[in-house]
Amino acid sequence: MTQRVLITTAYLEPGGEVDRLLLEAGFETAFAPRSGPRLRRVITDVDAVVAGTDAFTAEVLEAATRLKVLGRCGAGYDNIDVETATRQGIAVTFTPGANRRSVAEHVLALMLNCARLIPQNVAAVAAGGWDQRSGRELAGATLGIVGLGSIGKTVARLALALGMRVVAYDPFLDTDFVADTGIEVRSLDGVLAEADFVSLHLFLDDSTRRLIDARALALMKPGAYLINTARGEVVDEAALADALESGHLGGAGLDVVETEPLPPDSRLRGLGNALVTAHIGAATVEARSRSSLMATRQVIDLLQGRTPDNLVNPDYAKAVR
Repeated sequence: MTQRVLITTAYLEPGGEVDRLLLEAGFETAFAPRSGPRLRRVITDVDAVVAGTDAFTAEVLEAATRLKVLGRCGAGYDNIDVETATRQGIAVTFTPGANRRSVAEHVLALMLNCARLIPQNVAAVAAGGWDQRSGRELAGATLGIVGLGSIGKTVARLALALGMRVVAYDPFLDTDFVADTGIEVRSLDGVLAEADFVSLHLFLDDSTRRLIDARALALMKPGAYLINTARGEVVDEAALADALESGHLGGAGLDVVETEPLPPDSRLRGLGNALVTAHIGAATVEARSRSSLMATRQVIDLLQGRTPDNLVNPDYAKAVR
């Protein structure tokens, strides 16, 4: 029986490069809705999934009686219940590094828009005004990076090229990178207290959920900016809204929020100093191509009996199905 691969990543289409790669490798392909009960129905007769931000809960995975591998197009996999996948004998892979340049450039875009008040100025001009409020330069400002992984490192290099001073915190520090770049190492509290801009680059787990809470935000310099392109749940949004409303923070640039899409009644919608984009940090043609092809090759490797790269749960093979 020909093995069947379900493609649920929203930006992938029939006839595209991922579809062609799978067909050329001898697999059947199917494209399906990406959430809820319909996902549970269509996953029952597939051997692999090329997935994006779909919620692969325990309930969904337990319905996937044929599923052998989930190839996640992205650097994070918190939308997948890895524990259940492992118990079910399902390999989970991801694509670290594929989107780092795109996300890093988006961080710079958010910082520049915050620093120069560009969205506010565009809105004022569109409304018939001609506002010339003073912004600030990035050169000479201090960027604090929380999480110096693949994306954080790329952000650091771009910031240094712009003439920014960079301080960073990471519990698993790459000392060679620090020595090579001259980045200054600080504690988490030290980064928050010292930086003019704080950029978050963290995986979401129990240790990072709402790490940036009211206490952390109070440590930040008056007028500083918070940039989050990691996961929305890393930040306590109510505390952030308080800090923005009070004027303690100069602004925030958020590409991720706790609930996506941003709810109509979110306090962040009504704040002129909150710039929110719709999780588009990795939404470039280049990053999407790199990520989806990497995930697809990992799926093909496993289905053809090879150990895939970037395997999240090597213990999956111990499961009895």
